[in-house]
Amino acid sequence: MSDAQTEAAKDLPSGMRMALDFGPVIIFFVVNYLAPPPLGIFYATGAFMAAMMAAMVYSWAKVGKISPMLLFSGVMVLIFGGITLLLRDETFIKLKPTIYYVFIASILIMGLAFKRPTLQALLGSVYPGLSDKGWDLLSRNWAIFFLAMAALNEIVWRNFSTDFWVGFKLWGAIPLTLIFAFANVPMLLKNGLNLEKADEPPMPDAHE
Repeated sequence: MSDAQTEAAKDLPSGMRMALDFGPVIIFFVVNYLAPPPLGIFYATGAFMAAMMAAMVYSWAKVGKISPMLLFSGVMVLIFGGITLLLRDETFIKLKPTIYYVFIASILIMGLAFKRPTLQALLGSVYPGLSDKGWDLLSRNWAIFFLAMAALNEIVWRNFSTDFWVGFKLWGAIPLTLIFAFANVPMLLKNGLNLEKADEPPMPDAHE
């Protein structure tokens, strides 16, 4: 078995990775909906922090590692969630997705600028057979998408209610991410992606 195959064998199944990606956001939405206003966002933030910690512990227990993007997102949730609860100011948890999106987009753009396949290093086992050109195009596309999502998050939280913003995270951000991932599939296939060996759907971790 090659090193790449060995590493892939240690990865979580695609369905579980998606559950760890989107599960905490669903919990955030449900707790915010059920908790009494105006404290719902703070209960939801605490639940979000607990869910992210559980996701990281589960990943470590199952495969002995935590993906870099899950770890980064988890740390950000703990930091910004902790500040939100400490100061009783929901602004910080609302800013977290913007900072996350901009940071990830910046890493992808820097990788392209310096000819370092950042996305390939993170997700090589998820996209078997993808050519160097395919990786560059995929990195460019996701960088643009994440910058657009950062701008959209800013528009939503600054102009709409907290409940609307929480709903947007579930009913807006997740569907947009999945749609964008599927929209990239034709390009990936043209550049060597082997769907028979790829995860479904082929997409990077999308914690936000």
